Amino acid sequence: MLRVALTGGIGSGKSTVARMFAAHGAPVVDADEIAHRLVQRGQPAYLEIVEAFGTEILGADGEIDRPRLSGRIFDSADERRRLEAIVHPRVRHEIVERVPALHAPYCIIVVPLLIEAGMQDLADRILVVDCNEQQQIERVRKRSGLSEDRIRRIVAAQISSSERRSLADDVIINDADLVQVQAQVDRLHELYRALSGAEPHPPATR
Repeated sequence: MLRVALTGGIGSGKSTVARMFAAHGAPVVDADEIAHRLVQRGQPAYLEIVEAFGTEILGADGEIDRPRLSGRIFDSADERRRLEAIVHPRVRHEIVERVPALHAPYCIIVVPLLIEAGMQDLADRILVVDCNEQQQIERVRKRSGLSEDRIRRIVAAQISSSERRSLADDVIINDADLVQVQAQVDRLHELYRALSGAEPHPPATR
């Protein structure tokens, strides 16, 4: 099975693209979904995070308050690395465990911090979703309510678009309408099937 790592900056449209591949029948393994589950109350990662950062990062329900924790680590590279050292190895382990159990010509592994976390070896190809920075900012602002200044600082903390694209095997440009994004996904779906050795789909009949 061909393993395709899907990555991109915040607000680039990774989730939208992943859903389009899923609609084609491709299994999707999402690192963020794994991480969210691994840090829930009672999980080993939860216990380590609370021990490392204190109970002030917890909400009233006892779960980790993600915005509060994010605010705590955002301006400290040391604190961010401390959190990543707890979470990333566990996420990586689960991806390695789950992918071989999938049955499809190819799968999509969504890892937002693929390159920053050094997880490129989890995939056979790297697919980057990209758009311009102002679009990133507008999308994140609408869905999160964060200030533009805060979003710009998040974007600046990630690797640059040019560096990400220089390491990509494939790029989807998400700066227009979804019809154009869908066309790019459709093309790559056929490419990934071909690379995996799957039989090509017969041409559509009218």
